[in-house]
Amino acid sequence: MEPHVNRETLNRWRLLLGEGAGESLAEAEGYQESEFAYGEIDDILSYLYNREYGEDQGYRKGGGQGASQLTVPTWLHKIRTIFPKKTVEILEKQAIEKYKMTELLTDKKVLEKLEPNMALLKNILQFKGYMKGEVIKSAKDIVRRVVDDLKRQLESEIHASITGKRNRHKRGYVKSMKNLDYKKTIRKNLKNYDRANKRLIIDELYFTSNVQQHNKWNIIITVDESGSMMDSVIYSAVMASIFHNLAALKTNLVIFDTKVVDLSNQLEDPVDLLMSVQLGGGTHIAKALKYSQTLLDNPAKTIFILVSDLEEGYPIHEMYRISKEIIDSGCTFLVLTALDFAGNTVYNKNAARTLADMGAHVAAITPDELSQWIGKIIR
Repeated sequence: MEPHVNRETLNRWRLLLGEGAGESLAEAEGYQESEFAYGEIDDILSYLYNREYGEDQGYRKGGGQGASQLTVPTWLHKIRTIFPKKTVEILEKQAIEKYKMTELLTDKKVLEKLEPNMALLKNILQFKGYMKGEVIKSAKDIVRRVVDDLKRQLESEIHASITGKRNRHKRGYVKSMKNLDYKKTIRKNLKNYDRANKRLIIDELYFTSNVQQHNKWNIIITVDESGSMMDSVIYSAVMASIFHNLAALKTNLVIFDTKVVDLSNQLEDPVDLLMSVQLGGGTHIAKALKYSQTLLDNPAKTIFILVSDLEEGYPIHEMYRISKEIIDSGCTFLVLTALDFAGNTVYNKNAARTLADMGAHVAAITPDELSQWIGKIIR
């Protein structure tokens, strides 16, 4: 180390290189380990990243001095005090996912201090098996906050894409300025006209209906719940709940690993739905397709959506055979290799190509792109 390097730079090197670098840095002019300026940050980072090393390499979680004396609640408090929000989220994510600090999710007080976001939602779903009693209630409250935010983001786009041409002869139930029936509202409230003050008093607003009611379209969403598909499971559940509340659609949601579970009767509350999902396990796509095929009532007005990485755990020819039957029935068959806003996906490309050659639409798309695609189909 060059002797003229200033103390601030030396401290930063010490923080970057870790505790073992102190002896080497001591050779640099002006550096003293006892005057290390970032000692608290070093303790905080060591508490997490020393988990890379086992006891045979000098790390003992239960004893010693310094970082190992921290507890999860004090560590969490300190990172929130010292680091910016984005850094805190990274540290929390690594603590849970990489270093399995499940105390963050199994201690009610600690859990309630975590930032509600999509990463935390995924971790709650992954580790909810460790939770008991009041912790489950706190976790569910966090899930609801994140899901409600997600629904707000998606609902307006889905309504705009799918509800189609307005029916001005039927009163609507989507109460927004976009659907306000001005003429009817004025006509129905003329009886309340205040002649003295020359103003119209509105007792009730009237809205147009978004969709001409004929035969409903059926949306069947069949979702692979293996660990790699967690983002897609979350978005599928939320979108199925929104579809469920649209008058133009009848919605079915089927979740599968090696077992198949029909969750169509739980679409009113996507939070309860997500908390009931058991992520992980093997994958039996053909079995899920065979069950979902029984839900086909009017194929010509059905959009069948398979959300999966297409990594079938059983002989794949059966998956192809049932997929061909579904396509030949006349319904629109969409295979989503991912359904989230990141668009990152790893999937069986040979299977995707085979299904596309059969006539399936295969894509990795975002939720708003899916709603636009469905809107074009049903209109």
